[in-house]
Amino acid sequence: MSNRTMISLAIGKPMEYIWEQKNEKSAIGKNVVKTAKLNISGFVSDDVANHEFHGGIDRAVCVYPYEHYSKWEKLFNKKLRLPAFGENITAAGMTEAEVHIGDIYKIGDTVIQVTQGRVPCSTISSFNQEKEFLKLVFDTSLTGYFCRVIEEGTINIDSKIELVEQHPLKVSVLFAAQTLFHNHDKKAIEKILQVEEMAEDWKQRFLKLV
Repeated sequence: MSNRTMISLAIGKPMEYIWEQKNEKSAIGKNVVKTAKLNISGFVSDDVANHEFHGGIDRAVCVYPYEHYSKWEKLFNKKLRLPAFGENITAAGMTEAEVHIGDIYKIGDTVIQVTQGRVPCSTISSFNQEKEFLKLVFDTSLTGYFCRVIEEGTINIDSKIELVEQHPLKVSVLFAAQTLFHNHDKKAIEKILQVEEMAEDWKQRFLKLV
């Protein structure tokens, strides 16, 4: 069993940025906190800038694996400030290969369920001032993932992360992301679509590929 550990907990509202001489609004620059209240719609005092592509009940919590930070820091030869991907939870022992769509976790007195991988966007490159960042995250499918909230409550920085239920189909976030972004294998898509707990957005994306 993986040694799941909370590394960082962060929330934040959208802010104005100037990227490449353009005014942009984004909530990627979140603030690290010691405790946060989690509701069905997401963390209190947390939000997204573009509600069409971010947020919503199926994407209430964003998680990014801590293990990837060393890879990106070595690649770009610089230290990244957590959370560099605008994630709410930076966790160790929960990579995209280890976590399955539909898995249920208890964190603090909350219960969340993995719903989909993250679809990366250009704010990752802009916020971290690395033009190739988005492409590399996309190419590797090391995107992080989203969760829905099953039980509301409070999460603390020292809260334990416990696997409550592993989804029986064991469709990892990495497998699903690689299928969606890159190989479009028909049998793989058919298997992924069997996961009823998957976010509606991803269901529609896979159905379009069939």
